[in-house]
Parts: sequence; structure tokens; C-alpha cells
Amino acid sequence: MAVHRRVRTAFTTVAALVIVGVLLFPLYWMVNASFQPATGLLETPPRWFPVGGTLDGYRQAVESQGRPLLNSMIVAAGTVALTLALSVPAAYALSRFRVRGAGVLLFALLLVQMVPGIVMANSLYAVMNQTGLLSTYAALILADSTVAVPFAVLILRAFMATIPAELGEAAMVDGAGHGRVLWSVVLPVSRNAMITAALFAFLFAWADFLFAVTLNADDSVMPVTVGIYRFIGAHTADWNGVMATGVIASVPAAVLLVVAQRYVAAGVTGGALKD
Repeated sequence: MAVHRRVRTAFTTVAALVIVGVLLFPLYWMVNASFQPATGLLETPPRWFPVGGTLDGYRQAVESQGRPLLNSMIVAAGTVALTLALSVPAAYALSRFRVRGAGVLLFALLLVQMVPGIVMANSLYAVMNQTGLLSTYAALILADSTVAVPFAVLILRAFMATIPAELGEAAMVDGAGHGRVLWSVVLPVSRNAMITAALFAFLFAWADFLFAVTLNADDSVMPVTVGIYRFIGAHTADWNGVMATGVIASVPAAVLLVVAQRYVAAGVTGGALKD
């Protein structure tokens, strides 16, 4: 019996390693190709390891994608700030007050997640064009927030519903209002959920392409996703530069995911305790 258990464990481990290897191979190939010469990927057989590599692709990527990377950082940071500013009080109200039509509102938030992006992009283009916000940071931040805010409200509301109401009631007995309760009692306890909402808002904005390419009439605030798209169109033979740009663009998101991993796990599962 013990032998069968060890065999089953070994088989499961090997299968898991194979699956992880298959999933991570595109990432490895991107890094490998970024260090190869411009025509390295066209060689037969291909170079499986970046032996005798070059940093020319990274130099080219930094020179051409520096500004788009900065634009993406500004848009992502603005989206996080706006998302938390709107979703935190909304989630608190939905979790603490008996709001008429709250169920309908929550259903509407879920429904928003199902609207095709191209439909939202076309509608937002008309709005931004009429308001004069087209090709501005504000247009991209508002557009990305339309996706991030509903998700953040659902996450935060589910977590805040698990916070004992007695904590807020004790603070109100001491003279605190709802604003003070939210700031001094609820927010410190909701740190994991807020980090989770902020991380997903950042990732939504950082990885957005559809809104970015639709709401940039003149590419004046072109983010890195559109920058890579334009870069590929202009440098179809310089795949090391294209791959290097992809690696650089992946670093901020990867770092945030690693740093915030334990907070995200706690924030996502926290709302499952009670509803």
C-alpha cells in the first residue's frame, strides 16, 4: 500500500512539473529570444539557450518604449486610486446598510463584467470625443476603471460583510460617525481585500489594449501595450527587441504579483466566510 502511495505521489509530482513547464515555456522562450541576435530566431535549429547573447534588444526597447512604459504606469496608478476611491465607500454602504435595490445593484455589477469590451470601447469613444477627453490620461483611467470598479466593489463588499458589526457599533458609541468608522475601523481590517482590489485594478490597466488603442486618436498617451503593437509593426525582423520589450513590460506586474501574493490569497478567500 505504501509503495502504491509513493508511486502515485511521484506520478502526481512529475505530472505537475510537466504542466508547469508547459505553461512557463512561452515565458522562458520570450526571455531566451530577448538575448539572442536579431536573426537568432530564424536559425535552424533554433537556439534553446541564450549562449553568446546580446543586450541590443533591451537597449532598443528602452529607447523606444521608455515613454509608453511611463504612460502605462501613470494610467495604472490613476486607475488604482480612482477604483479604491469609488469602490471602498460603495462596498461599505452595501455591506452595512440596508440599501433598497442592493441585490439588483450587485447583479448589475456582475452583468457589467459580461459586457464585451468592444461594445464598451465604442461607447466610451463617443463619450470621450464629446467631452474633449480623447487621447488623455483621464480617458484611459476612466475607461479602465469601468472594468476595475465593479470587480473591486464585489471583492470589498464580500470581505467587509465578514467584519463583525460590533466593531463599528462600539466606535459609534464613542461618538464616531460612519466616515470615521470606515477610516479607522473597517479599512485597517480590510487591508488584504484592498490590496487584492488594487492589484487587480493595476493589472487591468497595465494589460489593457482595447481601450488604449481605441481612445488614443494620436498616440499622445500611448501605453506600453499599444507601444509593443506599434513596435512589432515597425520592427518585424528585430524579434529580440520585441521580446525584450515584452520582458520589460512584464516585470512590474510580476513583481507586484510576487510581493502581494499572500495578501491576494487572504483577500479573495476572506469573503467566503460569510455573506
